[in-house]
This record gives sequence, C-alpha cells and structure tokens, in this order.
Amino acid sequence: KSRYRIRNWPEYEAGLRRRGDLTIWLSEDAINSWREPPSGKPGGQRTYGDIAIEAALTIRMIFHLPLRQTEGFLGSLARMLEVDLPIPDHTTLSRRLKELSESPFRAAGNDQPIHLLIDSTGLRIHVGTLRKPPKRRAWRKLHLAVDEENGEIVASDLTSLRTRDGARVSSLLEQIDNPLAGLSADGAYDVSGVYEAAQEKGEGNRVRVLIPPGRNAQLNPRPSAAQRERNQNILFIRQLGRREWHKRSGYSGRAMVENAVFRHKTIMGRGMRSRTMKGQRMEVLLACRILNKMTQLGMPDRYRVA
Repeated sequence: KSRYRIRNWPEYEAGLRRRGDLTIWLSEDAINSWREPPSGKPGGQRTYGDIAIEAALTIRMIFHLPLRQTEGFLGSLARMLEVDLPIPDHTTLSRRLKELSESPFRAAGNDQPIHLLIDSTGLRIHVGTLRKPPKRRAWRKLHLAVDEENGEIVASDLTSLRTRDGARVSSLLEQIDNPLAGLSADGAYDVSGVYEAAQEKGEGNRVRVLIPPGRNAQLNPRPSAAQRERNQNILFIRQLGRREWHKRSGYSGRAMVENAVFRHKTIMGRGMRSRTMKGQRMEVLLACRILNKMTQLGMPDRYRVA
C-alpha cells in the first residue's frame, strides 16, 4: 500500500480549525439579512429571510444537530452575543427547507472550459413510521460532478436508487454554464448518451471523454464526433493496456470525485433526515455547499513517499 505525506500541513491544519469557526457559517451578512423585508403584498409576512433559514440549517448539518437542538443552539448564541434576533422554531426550519431556492454552485462570470469528474453513490433515507418501523432500508442515489482544477462540486442531482448513472449526466451538465473541456467517469457511464451530451456541451470544441470501455468493447465503424472519443480509448487500451491508459490519459485524476463522495459520507453523514424528495434535494445542496466551503478553507497537498 502506498504511503503519503502532507506537504502543506500548517495551512491544512489551520483550515481544519476554521471549519469549527461559527463566523464562517454565520456571517455578518447573514445576521444583517436575517429578517425578511416586507413583500408589499397583503396578508401575513415572513419573519425570516432565506439566508437565515439556510444559515440555521447549515449549522444543523455541520454539527449534526436535531431541529429542536438547532433552535436552542441559535437561541443561546443570540443571547450570548446580545443580538436581538428572532430564532426560527423547528417546525419553521422543517417547512422552509423545502422552499429554499436551488441556486447554482459556481458564481456567474467564470466562463472558462472545465474538466468534469462524475460519480454517484447511495444515501440512506428514512422509511416507515413510528408505529411501524421499516423492515428494510431505502436509498436515494446522489450524482456529483466535480471540477478537476479545484476539487469543488459544481453540480449535483438526487434520484431514486434504480436510476442509471449515465441517465443523469445531461441533468448535471445543464447546471453548469461553463463550456466543457473534458469529462471523466467510471465504466457505468459508458453509454452513447453520455458521449453525445458531453460533446454538445463543448460548444463546438472537442471534449476529451475518459470513460473505460467494457472488456469486449468494439470500435464503431461509423463514429460520430462524440463516438470517436470512445474509439480512441478502445484503441489505446488494445495497444498499451488498461493500466497504462489510466496513467497516460489522465483518467487516474478521477480519484478526486471519489474523494468528494468519501468526504460527503464521512463529514455530512451516510443518510438524510428529510422525509420528502424536495427536502432531501435541498439537504444535498446544502451539504455540497458546505463541502465546497471546507475545500476553500484548505485541502491537503499530498505526495507519495513509498
């Protein structure tokens, strides 16, 4: 087994400490925008802005608190800071979670071509009732797309467990405004629709698609521009072998998205608490934003020693 050391340990350690800094997750902007401004429409008005609900739910997910304990935590924090802020109760947090907007991960204005790394995993969900516990576990499938350059999650999707991996690539690409320079995924994505969707996202430029074809994959005699990528991978593997293709093509860089999946399960948890699909989708979006923020705070720069 290979051994690694961390080159930037002081910076990474400082980033780990900052993950527990409340000022990172409860910013001054959030406090200033805590109350919802009047809508100007007749009827009842919202007390809390979306940024307040998102901040409360973010703290809940980071520290793995139930909703009632989240309410108590924020209330005690406001009293300690002597800040006059109304605190949303647990029922408000539960209801407003499903009403938050699904804003994109990447900020507008960055239009550089990117190389995407795509993978999927299963997340456990609650089934059954208090009177009748579940007889079996249920799962959702989480699809993630990671930017190869910085390791940040740029797109996500949540589907039923039976959804095929390749069927949601188009949905992931639609969430990204940047043109596509390349795409890497495992063999489960070796379907024609993935190659075509990637080539279309290239906006007229060639998109390098790195997906290992099946063991008995055959060349397409009349390939489209997208299928030429698959033919090229097949020829390379036939000539030099699959292991050498992994090294020379850059496919081994796909480990970054596997690391993102691992971080999601170890930091955010292997399951979701929401009962509805809408709530679960928002829970996943918040988790991905949290992971991106932690990535920006500092990640280890490893090098192999043995």
